[in-house]
Amino acid sequence: MESCFVTPHEDTPETIEEEVKEMESCFVTPHEDTPRQGLWLSPLDIVMVSRGHTPTVYFYQRDTATVAADFFEVGRLKEAMAKALVAFYPLAGRLSVDGDGRPEIDCNAEGALFVVAQSKLTVDAFSDLKPSPELRRLFAPRIEPASIMLGVQVTFLSCGGVALGTVLHHVAIDALSAFHFFQTWSSFCRDGEAAMLELPCHERTLLRTRSPPIVHPDVHSMFSLKLNFCEPSDPISTKIFVISKNQLDALKQICGGLSTFCAMSALVWQCMCIARQLPLDAETRVIFPVNIRRRVKPPLPDRYFGNALVDLKVASTVRDIVLGTLDVTAAQIKNALGRLDDEMLQSAIDYNEMAGMPNKHTKGNLPDTELRMVSWLGMPVYDADFGWGKPEMMSRAESVRGGFVYMMDGIDNDGGGVRVLMCMEARKMEEFERLFYAKFAQ
Repeated sequence: MESCFVTPHEDTPETIEEEVKEMESCFVTPHEDTPRQGLWLSPLDIVMVSRGHTPTVYFYQRDTATVAADFFEVGRLKEAMAKALVAFYPLAGRLSVDGDGRPEIDCNAEGALFVVAQSKLTVDAFSDLKPSPELRRLFAPRIEPASIMLGVQVTFLSCGGVALGTVLHHVAIDALSAFHFFQTWSSFCRDGEAAMLELPCHERTLLRTRSPPIVHPDVHSMFSLKLNFCEPSDPISTKIFVISKNQLDALKQICGGLSTFCAMSALVWQCMCIARQLPLDAETRVIFPVNIRRRVKPPLPDRYFGNALVDLKVASTVRDIVLGTLDVTAAQIKNALGRLDDEMLQSAIDYNEMAGMPNKHTKGNLPDTELRMVSWLGMPVYDADFGWGKPEMMSRAESVRGGFVYMMDGIDNDGGGVRVLMCMEARKMEEFERLFYAKFAQ
């Protein structure tokens, strides 16, 4: 029996863009038999049904002096994926519904989409990597049908490097679970039989609602239970801001030694309010997903595989954010995190179950007074070493919603620190950048 079984994928066009030519498209199925069943989705998964697929892209530079001739050998990548999908079998399934119409993952082992492409582009052409619709079109596979859980595209570039684009349905996993899969897949490819496998936990009933559900009266004031979007009035721009370790240390000192997330969120919030010239009496808020694996009682397994996030919100007046000090704003964010006890988290889970599946994902931006801060800090973003070295760069492939901010650890070439991806109105981005870096020049 072959370790990697592939079937033709006939619906994908031969070319994605003029600069990228598709050479092969298939499905990779698990190497061994896996459970064939419907996987029940928790209330925290259900709210992600309409979010669709999250696109990311990794760029790998080939060093001809040290890298073997089998650089990103496709057969080896497929074989490793087939092995990884045995433990991560929901990613080989399809989004479906059960007999009651509730969304579930049909673990049918139909496989993950695997695309191979070639391009005349180079890694250096994306040295100022920032998400864009073009980046997604070039390097992320097109998913048809939309029920596919996982798709990857390996694009061989003219410089000898590789762009690895991925799309994962958010109903299946959050970022922590996604990186767990990529670590495992790359480990099988790099280390073969010596690969270390940390088994994922698929017991999503650990986040089942209580019977009967109980919603604490403070739920609506603590959590953002639904994101509010509005039609964009201006073109949106995306930019990545690189903060060195020394700059970050200085900012954290200003913020009373609080965490990187609290300090950076306080600065971004203040700069946003000023750059957008918000009325001082207006209410402004930041929303951020919080990993609850260790916050619920009893704690979830560290390798819980699924969505274990709730959206916390912190509100204030523009006056307090603009005229106040960063240490006070950072402390306000920290205090909100401190209020997250088991009762409030269970109430949020119960509320999401009662609210049911959200409507189709609305397009648009967050209101000017809101920001959504997504933290990938401390996550193994750059641990996708398939045996030919770690990626030079990694980012979301696309981010088009104004008001969305992503934070991730910096890369060695940047001297460590933090990278902040900001998405906001193009005409206000320059002023935001000036305010943002001015804080580090003081």
